[in-house]
Amino acid sequence: MTPFDRTRCRLRAHPFALDAALAAGVLACMVAGSFVEPHGPEGIDWGLRTPDPLSLILMVLGAAALVFRRRAPRTVLALAGGVSVAESVTGDPRAPVAMCAVVALYTVASTTDRPTTWRIGLLTMTVLTGCAMVAGPLPWYAQENLAIVAWTGIGATAGDAVRSRRAFVQAIRERAERAERTREEEARRRVAEERLRIARDLHDVVAHHIALVNVQAGVAAHVMDKRPDQAKEALAHVREASRSALGELRATVGLLRQSGDPEAPTEPAPGLDRLDDLAGTFRNAGLRVEVARTDQGTGLPAAVDLAAYRVIQEALTNVQKHAGTDAHAEVSVVRVGPHIEITVLDDGSGEDLDDTPGGGHGLLGMRERVTALRGTLTTGPRYGGGFRVHAILPVEPRTSAAQDSRP
Repeated sequence: MTPFDRTRCRLRAHPFALDAALAAGVLACMVAGSFVEPHGPEGIDWGLRTPDPLSLILMVLGAAALVFRRRAPRTVLALAGGVSVAESVTGDPRAPVAMCAVVALYTVASTTDRPTTWRIGLLTMTVLTGCAMVAGPLPWYAQENLAIVAWTGIGATAGDAVRSRRAFVQAIRERAERAERTREEEARRRVAEERLRIARDLHDVVAHHIALVNVQAGVAAHVMDKRPDQAKEALAHVREASRSALGELRATVGLLRQSGDPEAPTEPAPGLDRLDDLAGTFRNAGLRVEVARTDQGTGLPAAVDLAAYRVIQEALTNVQKHAGTDAHAEVSVVRVGPHIEITVLDDGSGEDLDDTPGGGHGLLGMRERVTALRGTLTTGPRYGGGFRVHAILPVEPRTSAAQDSRP
């Protein structure tokens, strides 16, 4: 910070002292000007005249009023204007008491709006000039009387310019602060969305694979003594599910690494091309799953492909956990116009689903995924038993579809 800036900060911190110094300076200028004769033999002469005691008193009163110009600007203008009128009518020779009225008018103009500045400025100019011309000791065309018009106009114009600059600077500052708040809010929103997305991925991976591990471990424990071969097969499925879970967790957590980290995963996210493998893991766990697809050859955006896979994965996981041991699941993937429809049905009897109060986050995560892609998700019990999950996802972005539909 420069010395000038430090001095300005100190003056702003003590406005009353600044106004007192300004009043003293104005008083000094008025007293000095009262000793100047503008119509001397050699032009402007110093010391050819001296102010009378009344003029000195009026100068002191006008300057003293300026000390309170920030607290009551209009009142100070009225007092300074009254002192100037009294001096212009009674002073002979004239003293420049109108200087205090000009400073007061500048203060009013710098603290109010432009229409008010025009009204008050014209009123002040008219009153001071009219009284000086009509009732003053000098001729009406004297340059001292005409100077009042110029000085009052300068005071009002300068005050209005300062007010406009302050408003402009304040608007820029508020716009910058608002932009900074907007950036911070946008950053927080993006962080929250990213955390929510990672939480959904972790939930889908853990819920799916842990459910399979639980089922296979139960089978292994049940047949360990009587059918060790079947127990070994179940443990092999446990190992495979655990390996898959670790792989997907590593890929998901790897998203939190820095972009330059060489350990960041490069394996693509799962999609509908792995639907048969997904159904096979559930079949190995004892769930009867049938898959029907009419979307062959349909290229899906990465986000839509991942969301479709996760919806089916979570729906089958819920069937595995809640529908009972004899449940049968049907998965259908159908391309309908610009959308792809995914339906997962089961005929189980379980009712403890994630959508119930106090349940988990499975259906909620599915709904968030689908809604984020501007799709729709419908879930609910089926008539006669079982549960239905139906998702509609857009195959193409809305902007591309809108452009294709234009004539």
